[in-house]
Amino acid sequence: MNNSHSDFLPNLVAHIVTVASANNDKAPSERELAENFGVSRGQVRESLAILEAMQLIERRAKSGIYLTVDAAGLSSMALLARAGVQLNPRQIFEAVELRKIHEIKAAELAAQRATEDNLERLRDILARSEQQIADGLGLHRLDGEFHLEIVRATQNEMFYKICSSFYAASEQRMPIYFGKSERNAKSHQEHQQIFDALYRRDSILAQALMNTHLGRAQSYWTELLDNNKEWKAATPETPPVAV
Repeated sequence: MNNSHSDFLPNLVAHIVTVASANNDKAPSERELAENFGVSRGQVRESLAILEAMQLIERRAKSGIYLTVDAAGLSSMALLARAGVQLNPRQIFEAVELRKIHEIKAAELAAQRATEDNLERLRDILARSEQQIADGLGLHRLDGEFHLEIVRATQNEMFYKICSSFYAASEQRMPIYFGKSERNAKSHQEHQQIFDALYRRDSILAQALMNTHLGRAQSYWTELLDNNKEWKAATPETPPVAV
């Protein structure tokens, strides 16, 4: 096993979540984790310190280590996704809602600031998307590329880093959304319309098209998750999404 943090942390998180979920959120001890992964307790202790800083775990005096996923921040969501840990229904709703808020603004700024390099990368993504559809393949990876390139076109690096975390956290869910051929075709058509608005520097139209595009995805996840009783109890009533 490669013992670098980048490789070890996702495996460590996956194991902690599995054990803690069946043990009232209590995680294995440092000794148990070291034995399980065949590493030193020093490496485990250092990795646990990172997870504690990310608010994924909490050390409780004379009690042990406890999983605290609900308190985790945005950067933690990306690590959880890499570890194969599914978000709970409320987290999924909030991530989709926040993504929509950010990307509508991104479309406005991109229409004003996109460089020729940004536009050329978007053209390339659209061309590859068309080929994927022709080959009967889903757009779940190219969809992320397209949207993140629009965020990149805002020329705001912090904005790009924040939105990248959203996509890392949602990576597991995207193949579900793009599981139907008609949804791929519709998404590609809407991407093309958004690109045309960006190319014409029409920020108002770009915002409107992005709102409709992401509203459709938000409606899908809301309907899917609404069948979950826990989701229905935890989520306040929201007005219908404009599509």
